[in-house]
Amino acid sequence: MNRNNNQYKYNKYRKQYKRFIYESFDYSINENTITASFNFNLDNKHSFRPTIQFPFNTPIVPENVLNNHLKNIVFHIGMVELISYWKAACPPEIVIKPYALNFDQIKFWKKIYFNGLGEFFYLNSISTSIDEFVKISASSDNVLEKCSLKTENYHIIPIGGGKDSTVSMELLSGTKNTNLLLILNPRKACLETAHVGGYEDDKILKVYRTIDPLLIRLNDEGYLNGHTPFSALLAFISLLAASVVGYKNIVLSNESSSNESTVENSSVNHQYSKSIEFESDFREYYMKYITSDINYFSFLRPINETQIAKLFALNEAYFNVFKSCNVGSKNNIWCGKCAKCLFTFIILSPFIPSETMIRIFGSNLFEKKELICEFEQLIGLSETKPFECVGTIKEVNISLCEIINKHTGNKLPFLLNFYKTTINYKTFQNKPISLLLKDYNDKHFLSTFFETILKNKLND
Repeated sequence: MNRNNNQYKYNKYRKQYKRFIYESFDYSINENTITASFNFNLDNKHSFRPTIQFPFNTPIVPENVLNNHLKNIVFHIGMVELISYWKAACPPEIVIKPYALNFDQIKFWKKIYFNGLGEFFYLNSISTSIDEFVKISASSDNVLEKCSLKTENYHIIPIGGGKDSTVSMELLSGTKNTNLLLILNPRKACLETAHVGGYEDDKILKVYRTIDPLLIRLNDEGYLNGHTPFSALLAFISLLAASVVGYKNIVLSNESSSNESTVENSSVNHQYSKSIEFESDFREYYMKYITSDINYFSFLRPINETQIAKLFALNEAYFNVFKSCNVGSKNNIWCGKCAKCLFTFIILSPFIPSETMIRIFGSNLFEKKELICEFEQLIGLSETKPFECVGTIKEVNISLCEIINKHTGNKLPFLLNFYKTTINYKTFQNKPISLLLKDYNDKHFLSTFFETILKNKLND
């Protein structure tokens, strides 16, 4: 990505393309499969038609798939989906044709778009503000009404194939008969962690999202590209899934560490749509405008990445199947070359023996000199943290000190030896990891039932 001329591109495209239009959406139900499609228009010059398909193995609740409710939630999925297409040219106006939006709703969507595109603006060196970047207008008088749903106190657990959602799945192993796993665009690691957890295919909802090929072609031609708030899309997709099958609880696996900005002293956060701020805003919005019969919350919100790593380390059966590497996701491998691999290696190493870590990742990542830039980002010596889903700078530093303290060999691996020369080591070497393991963030939406399960496990 050429950062130097992207402000120029941004300004040029905004003159060339004045409006992005959410023209319409459609959905169909065929043999327990719901297919939703969206019609977006880039200033009458380019049209996009992405789709999302929900093949339900679990019985659908008939009264929950009435027209009004499905129209409401599918429309809102389109409101998130559109930002992936808007960002190609960033026109100064978004026009919503299907339904009306009031001032409160427009404010909600502007906040999601702006903060969810914080990384996109930063890495493209685009200078803008929440007031300037786009105007949202709705050209319809049709108003969607909030709906009542029939729900049971069951659980939908989105699974990503990594350690966090695996921990949530294990915490709720006692309610397995009332759990349904949700996987968006299934990868091998997602399915294998689900199967290790004891879930057959009839308890796994596989959702398939397709991107319009035109967007990929425009990106190849040099149109603007970058990160979008994927977890916000997952939030609305999970809301549809829970509604259709009548499951009350959507159990996310976002932790307190995701609240830390990626760029220090800014609002730029790669994990914005995993943060407590988004979770709170989303809950308030859907309960006011869609339904108040669903409970969306993050089970792991009170705890940090270090505590999650300790809990995950208790479940050796997942060691050979879990994957968190975005680079290697298509090939179901740890690439061993990215910041996400290095962070996962660091955060798990205090709790899993070195020889086991090397077996999981295929090599000792602490010996890789080529990871020095990613290492400096993770410990806080660079301008930014890695633009990945990683823990806090404090967690990384304290974990590294713990690893060094436990090291038994004669010679430290390269990255650990380098770390001992930094000011960070002097700052954190006397801060025991037990400080992190005692953390508990009270800003969460867990009911007493879920909080008791989590606290009991932390105290085991």
